[in-house]
Amino acid sequence: VACDVATVAVGAAVYALTDFGRDGAAAAYAAVPASLLAPKPSTLDHVASAAIPLAALSAWQGLFDHGRLEEGERVLIHGAAGGVGHFATQLARWRGAHVIGTASPGSLDAARAFGAHEVLDGRDARLEEAIAPVDLVFDTVGGELLVRSRAMVRPGGRLVSVAEEAPPTVAPIDFTYFVVEPNREQLVEIARLVDEGTLRPAIDSVFRLSEAPAAFERVMAGGKRGKV
Repeated sequence: VACDVATVAVGAAVYALTDFGRDGAAAAYAAVPASLLAPKPSTLDHVASAAIPLAALSAWQGLFDHGRLEEGERVLIHGAAGGVGHFATQLARWRGAHVIGTASPGSLDAARAFGAHEVLDGRDARLEEAIAPVDLVFDTVGGELLVRSRAMVRPGGRLVSVAEEAPPTVAPIDFTYFVVEPNREQLVEIARLVDEGTLRPAIDSVFRLSEAPAAFERVMAGGKRGKV
């Protein structure tokens, strides 16, 4: 550790989201700015801790920084049992929102277990009719669901996606597409919630580094329950 680093010590167990401007961390060793490192949750092992930064920061920033979710509001989370979605479901419930989730048929019970008050099949052709307009839609799926989400947002509500830019047909709604950013302070708060038992990561699958191509194929597949 460099002599000017005061936030972490040699031997400390840490976790982080690396900056997208640097080379990736799919490697045995990676150089990471100390300013990004946060103490990993003390109640989790390294595999479970590694499932948190990218997905949980995406959920936190989508709901709170961009979505401005407040207690008592209604939020619809597309992909509520997926890598980002299962964190978003838990965080929205923690914030005190009424949480509605969409998921694949095989993941409906999982979304309920993460705290969704209502869970619906995201492939339902009559989804718009089944959901009263919400204050915020947080989309982690993209595609047709993102396009259809315009009809699910109340006048003055917000639509936020971490999946893709919205097509012109979604305008003129209050829409935000964002790319998650590293944030040490948010990871510290997320670790606190994990250690308190409020937030828990779900592991969909684990791959060895030598199996990285298969891991990325699983990331792109549908029906995931938690983080790859």
